[in-house]
Amino acid sequence: MNFLIYNAIFLFKRVAIGSLEHILPILFSVLFCILFIKYNKRKFSRSQQEKALHKFGCLVSFVVLAFHLYQISLGDYNIKTDLPLYLCSFIALLIPVFTYYRKFWMFEILLFWIVAGTTQGVLTPDIPDGFPAFDYFRYWTVHLGLLIIVFYAIFVFKMKPTLKSVFRSFFALQLYVVFMVSINFILNANYFYLNEKPESASLLDYFGPWPIYIIVVQIIIIPYFLLIYLPFYLVERKRKKELSAI
Repeated sequence: MNFLIYNAIFLFKRVAIGSLEHILPILFSVLFCILFIKYNKRKFSRSQQEKALHKFGCLVSFVVLAFHLYQISLGDYNIKTDLPLYLCSFIALLIPVFTYYRKFWMFEILLFWIVAGTTQGVLTPDIPDGFPAFDYFRYWTVHLGLLIIVFYAIFVFKMKPTLKSVFRSFFALQLYVVFMVSINFILNANYFYLNEKPESASLLDYFGPWPIYIIVVQIIIIPYFLLIYLPFYLVERKRKKELSAI
């Protein structure tokens, strides 16, 4: 009976926006991100800072991989719907490549993909099962973990995008879309919602029917990326003004 009550309270309950299951992971991640960055900047050498980021990137990737292996073990895994090909999961699987090599071209692509891709997921989580379901931890590890990696690269390694980065990231996203179109065709699937909108309510509902909503999204991506770039532009402009005043 106690087990049934426990399940009724904690499991099989969609995470509500503004609930503790929504707010606490964000607060914890903000605190962890600040401490992680400050400690590594003050205590670690450059080599140690690089290893710390790479280990964290591997952890994020491992959680995604472990979750999908767990789902496969349950016996109801569907390659048409369950593969980690949605943008955030796809990035999470590949993020150890960036944390190991730390190439600027990787950073300028991933910065906009991650910030744009995780924002809605963090503000309006779509998690069918609440704490302590595995999917709950996977969801927050991916969305918040990727943001921590980006902020670490910015504040520890001083990586900053340029205006050209906006367009490079956009064109790289087009390659991802082409890849998803191919996968959808082969599997008769709907990854990245390129064939139809998700059944649940989403922002795509405001962008018209297929394929209009795809065109609308493509149109607003660059302004959205420019908005993400704006703080970097303002900081750089202020820095140049201060240098010119000396």
